[in-house]
Amino acid sequence: MTLDPEDTKIITLARATRARNGSAEGAAVRDETGRTYAASNVSLEALTLSAVQVAVAMAVSSGARSLEGVALVTEGDPSAADTAVAAELGVKTLLVAGPDGTLRG
Repeated sequence: MTLDPEDTKIITLARATRARNGSAEGAAVRDETGRTYAASNVSLEALTLSAVQVAVAMAVSSGARSLEGVALVTEGDPSAADTAVAAELGVKTLLVAGPDGTLRG
């Protein structure tokens, strides 16, 4: 599969965020204006959010109305909630890559 350069960019951002924070997941999203937001998962006693949920929340709280792309870097699989929030904001395919950046699925 050949990726658009902008999709490659959000995978790279997700990988870097995951690695920098030593997190299980890294995610990045691109909104309708081309702005990008990257985040890692949050795992606290009082709050647990996936990396996709954090990145989407950052985008929406910054005024994004829709998303053009969502990338998740993880050793696991995206949750149903991750897939649903991407779809709700207009993304048909959630890009999922392993820690080495290799796209899966």
